[in-house]
Amino acid sequence: MGSLFRSEEMCRAQLFLQSEAAYPCIAELGELGLVQFVDLNQNVSAFQRKFVNEVRRCDEMERKLRYCEKEIHDANIPVHDPGIYIPAPAPREMIDLEATLEKIEVELQEVNSNHETLKRNYLELTEHKHVLRNTHQYFEEAESYHHELEEEETRPGYHQFGAEQGESRRNIQSNVNLGFIAGVISRERVPSFEKMLWRVCRGNVFIRHLEIDEPLQDPHTGNEVHKHVFIVFYQGDQLALKVKKICEGFRANMYPCPQNPSERKEMGTGVAKRVEDLNRVLLQTVDHRDRLLKSAAMTLQTWYIKVCKLKAIYHTLNMFNLDVTAKCLIAECWCPVADLGRIQLALQHGTERSGSSVPSILNKVETKQNPPTYNKTNKFTEAFQSIVDAYGIASYMEVNPAPYTIITFPFLFAVMFGDAGHGMIMTLFALFLVVYERRLIAQKIENELFTIIFGGRYIVLLMGIFSIYCGILYNDIFSKSMNIFGSSWKISNMNFSGELLNETLDIQINPVHAYGAKSLNNRTSPYPYGMDPIWILATNKLNFFNSFKMRLAIVLGVGQMLFGVCLSLMNHIVFRRYANIILEFIPQMIFLLSLFGYLVALIFIKWFTYDAYTSDQAPSLIVVFIDVFMGPFFGRTYKGELYDGQHIIEYILLAMALLSVPYLFLAKPIYEYCLHAKKPRVKNNARILAILMQRRGGDQEDEARIVVHRESQDNGVKDGESQSTSHDGMTSSGDSYPQHVELDMNVVETRAQEHHDEEEYEFGEEFLHHAIETIEYCLGCISNTASYLRLWALSLAHAELSEVLWFMVLQKATMIPSILGGFLMPFVFVAWAVMTIAILLVMEGLSAFLHALRLHWVEFQNKFYKGDGYAFMPFSFETILESKES
Repeated sequence: MGSLFRSEEMCRAQLFLQSEAAYPCIAELGELGLVQFVDLNQNVSAFQRKFVNEVRRCDEMERKLRYCEKEIHDANIPVHDPGIYIPAPAPREMIDLEATLEKIEVELQEVNSNHETLKRNYLELTEHKHVLRNTHQYFEEAESYHHELEEEETRPGYHQFGAEQGESRRNIQSNVNLGFIAGVISRERVPSFEKMLWRVCRGNVFIRHLEIDEPLQDPHTGNEVHKHVFIVFYQGDQLALKVKKICEGFRANMYPCPQNPSERKEMGTGVAKRVEDLNRVLLQTVDHRDRLLKSAAMTLQTWYIKVCKLKAIYHTLNMFNLDVTAKCLIAECWCPVADLGRIQLALQHGTERSGSSVPSILNKVETKQNPPTYNKTNKFTEAFQSIVDAYGIASYMEVNPAPYTIITFPFLFAVMFGDAGHGMIMTLFALFLVVYERRLIAQKIENELFTIIFGGRYIVLLMGIFSIYCGILYNDIFSKSMNIFGSSWKISNMNFSGELLNETLDIQINPVHAYGAKSLNNRTSPYPYGMDPIWILATNKLNFFNSFKMRLAIVLGVGQMLFGVCLSLMNHIVFRRYANIILEFIPQMIFLLSLFGYLVALIFIKWFTYDAYTSDQAPSLIVVFIDVFMGPFFGRTYKGELYDGQHIIEYILLAMALLSVPYLFLAKPIYEYCLHAKKPRVKNNARILAILMQRRGGDQEDEARIVVHRESQDNGVKDGESQSTSHDGMTSSGDSYPQHVELDMNVVETRAQEHHDEEEYEFGEEFLHHAIETIEYCLGCISNTASYLRLWALSLAHAELSEVLWFMVLQKATMIPSILGGFLMPFVFVAWAVMTIAILLVMEGLSAFLHALRLHWVEFQNKFYKGDGYAFMPFSFETILESKES
């Protein structure tokens, strides 16, 4: 019976699907999400399966969709969410879908190629424009130099020597023919470019460069790059060749630049016009590309869902066996027994969609394999189930700890985190996530930390609610107390003098005389609920809370461990291991109750036996519990008794605990050894003997047949099994044997080996195994009880940290006099609030969460939970699409 407390009942089923109905039937099962298919072709390569070509075609379509999605994302175009149910496409739609995606990919590639080419041309024209503009300055400098020379010759003081020198200078300039190369180079390469030109040309070149004011755009990456315009002057063809090679090596772009000003101006005008025309074409290309991408973005999600469903269906069909003669596909699967009707209905709908006249068949199959574990969850229980599954998947039909974790996990967290103020903040935050969960899901926030917190929003909500409860119980709200009912401590009953009260002294209040309200028994009555607020002013409050919370931690810890051992009884009953109730459960309960159950009983006995009038006579529980172990051997430290017959009862409990240890050691291994010794060891000897005789030759074939016939009859009588054989040789047990022995040798040898492995039993190994489990349990009870003291330690640490923040931060601001204190108060409050959230809620909350997690995994679940199963992974389109999106 599947329920919240135990996994669903599962069955192995066999599907017989007609070839034409297989695709729609699997599509219906994928929408249903209740069937986990078994791969019947594990030994077949992925490239040798029937639908490998369809899977490859789906992979190719996925590649094209990823390409389109990348282009849409780069263009900052939002993808349209269809918001409606998209069914799995029919197989014939695959061709149309391929053609559509191929057309879009080709168009996008063509547009991108044209766009990149245009951007490259635009970059080249822009660089050429800057070369013409900046080199014009260099040529103007040369012309001004010539003008200065001519003006110098026309001056009145120009003498004969100067005329001769000027004449020789003009002769040299007329004989020297200087060439130049102009271009553009990246800014990062300019220093290396200058050094290389200087070294290779040995200083026989002259270079000038100037940075381009505006950054240019790289056509490949779209990033901005900074470049320089350069011009190199040289003399001779050899230097020209060297300069060109160096420019090519540094990936400098060289552009023509006429020396004549009129030609240079004319070329500049032509380049500017071409840049303007190219810019217009670029805008049109970008506009066309955006229209194409927007059109694709409208249906991209629909195509993506269809391709994913197509691929999932064909991948699942590759797990099936093909019966060529019957023209049908055979599949095996795991499915919940409770949902067989829904599965059969889905198969019926799939068959009707295909138009097949032969119905699909679903048969239950008997198997010895362990079924997968399937626990039905909803949005509330899913997070708690995930906590349990993180430790280990439950075995099939094993007790599921998740329902109990819903209560115990947030409660143990709250015991360590108990503060009503902090719990209120946590509750409000969780309520925000719960109330607006639909909007937050629709936003598809990809932040990993937010995704984790949002997934556990109901855990946070319960942790906050329980923290409020424990905070009220501790009377702790931001390290302060609430005096709702009025304190029961009345200092007037102590008859202190006025002079003593006016002094700054620590006054000890006697609880016998300090209570104000009187009860019916003429005794005092304490604070109605939780802790009395007077403890916030007491200097010994830490000692009081230490004692209270330490005992509370032991009571809660032992109670949870006992509950875990009781849950193991349910496992023994469900799995029909009734012997384990006597051999394991009862001695485990005796050991735990005799020691730590008795410790809890002592705590309650002390609480109910002693009050304010007799508290000075109360013994230490540590001394009393030590006397339980040491008293019979070394004498008792405490000679009194908490109750009548205490010593005798303690001797009996200690003897029961000590005797339960060897019982756990020996009882079950001896029982299993005796049980195994009674099992027959020759059940399959007849079949093995027949195979061995068949191997020897045909002369002994008749003898083999007789032996098999007689042994099978004997086994049928002895074991009480029906060995009637039908007309096709099928026995009632499901094994197929012909009338004469013609069995597959490999199959028989495998079954014989399996039978041998089943019969193999080692008492030493089993004894060692149970010895380890016994030691682990006995020592675990001690260590686990001590481990629950973390409830006490973290609760005190949280309260002390909260108090430190209050007194050292917020209260300090209230003590600052004059206007300065009022001015600083808002800033101090913000600092206190930030530290409260960061340290107490986030860090302390995470610490308490991890400790509560450890208490459940180690101290609680190891008493009954094995966690060696495997999860039910149904074929579900919803799960596949969610995994793809993540």
